[in-house]
Amino acid sequence: MKRDFVELDDLSPEEGWKVIDWALGIKRGSFEEFMKKRVVGLYFRKPSTRTRVSFEVGVAKLGGTCIFLQEGSLQASRGEELRDTARTLSEYLDLIVVRAEHQFVKEMARWAKVPIINALTEMTHPCQVLGDVLTLCELFGKDLKGVKVAYLGDGNNVCNTLLIGAGMFGFDLSVASPKGYEPSEEYLSRALRLSKSSGARIEVINDPKKAIEGANVIYTDVWFSMNHSKDENRRRDLEPFRVSEALIENRNVKIMHCLPANKGEEIEEKVFEEHADEIFLQAKNRMFAQMGLLKLLLAK
Repeated sequence: MKRDFVELDDLSPEEGWKVIDWALGIKRGSFEEFMKKRVVGLYFRKPSTRTRVSFEVGVAKLGGTCIFLQEGSLQASRGEELRDTARTLSEYLDLIVVRAEHQFVKEMARWAKVPIINALTEMTHPCQVLGDVLTLCELFGKDLKGVKVAYLGDGNNVCNTLLIGAGMFGFDLSVASPKGYEPSEEYLSRALRLSKSSGARIEVINDPKKAIEGANVIYTDVWFSMNHSKDENRRRDLEPFRVSEALIENRNVKIMHCLPANKGEEIEEKVFEEHADEIFLQAKNRMFAQMGLLKLLLAK
C-alpha cells in the first residue's frame, strides 16, 4: 500500500523519529543505494531553490534519477485534468514530489498510484520541518525535551508545520505573531493533541519579547510569502517581530530561518550573518531529512 507525505503528521511520531535516525545515519555515510532503477518526478508549480536541488542531489546519492516536470511543457497546461495527469505519471514514476497549492497536492495524492511528497503548499511545509528537527538534534542532542524554539512573525505554512513538529518531536514552541497573523487554529489543535504524548509546551501569543524568554532558538521566516503582495500595512504590523540585535539583547541563542531571507525585513542582516552557520546547516539538512523520508516511503 502506498504512503503519501502531504502533512507532517501523516507520519506517526515513531515514524518521524525513524526518519530522523536514518537521516543522521545517511549524513554520517551509512546508507545503501536503495533508489537504484527508481525515478522520481518533481512537479513544481512554484519556484524553488533548496527543495528542488536537495531532492535532485539526494535521489542521485541514493542511486536514483529525478525528472523535473515544468507544468508549462505538460498537457496540464492545455487543460488535461489533474486526475489524468496523476494516473499517467504513476505509470512511469516511482514517486512524485509536488510543490503547488494545497488542494492540488491533496488531489494528486488522491489519484496517483505512487507516493506523493508535499514539497510546500500555502498551508504547510513538512519537508522543511523534518530538516529543522534534524538540525535541532545536531545542535542540542536527540532528546529535545526542554529545548525551546521561539517563532516570530507571520503564522504561515512553516509556522503551521512547526506546531505539528513540536507536538510530534517534543520540543517547546512559543509562536509570537501580530493579531490577525496567527497560525491556523486547525494546526494548533492538532499540535496540542500530539503534545499530550510528547510533553511539548506549545503557545501562540502576540508578544515577541515574551516568546523569546528562555528560548534556545529564535526562528523566523519572510513576511511576504509567494501568495502575498508587498503591502505596507502588513510590513508595519510585522515590524515589531523583526529578529534584531535590540530584540535579542545578547542572548545566547541559535537563529534559524528556512530561507530565502529578506534581510532588513524579518531579520537584520548582521544577525543573519552572525548566525549563518546554523541557518545554512538547516538548508544542508533538508537533503538528509528527505533522504530519510524516501527510505521510509520506498525502501523495502
